[in-house]
Amino acid sequence: MKKPPQDLSQLLHQQGTLPSIAEKAELLLHLDNYVKQTVTGPVTEQLKVANLRQGILVIETTTAAWAARINFQKAKILQQLQAETLPMLSAIEVKVNPGLKMYETNVKPTHNQITETAASHIEALAEHAEGSLAIKLKRLAALASRSRQTKE
Repeated sequence: MKKPPQDLSQLLHQQGTLPSIAEKAELLLHLDNYVKQTVTGPVTEQLKVANLRQGILVIETTTAAWAARINFQKAKILQQLQAETLPMLSAIEVKVNPGLKMYETNVKPTHNQITETAASHIEALAEHAEGSLAIKLKRLAALASRSRQTKE
């Protein structure tokens, strides 16, 4: 017989590696928020607290230019963290991680509108197509003309 699955909350409160990983993740998230409040300027959007090991806080940023800006504020960050949160903190290390760029939240707006030129090209294409494709292309061109009429 198979053992029934354990509840996730029970796993997190037991002894072992999973609770310590969860605890460290919470600590890093707290430190990330704290550092972003401490740092001034647009650099806050370009950094992430990556690790805390042997009294050294590791901060990652997307480019060397941002790393330089963080390095200018490193003494202030270290002093505030030692005074308010982590007295055992001895240093801050800044690393460049270009992979952080993929986590940016800059969402480009989607354009769900078809221009008049595109609609006329679709209609011309529909005239030369056959079957269900022609029907679908004609519907698409008609939708484009309807959306223009509702805007006027």
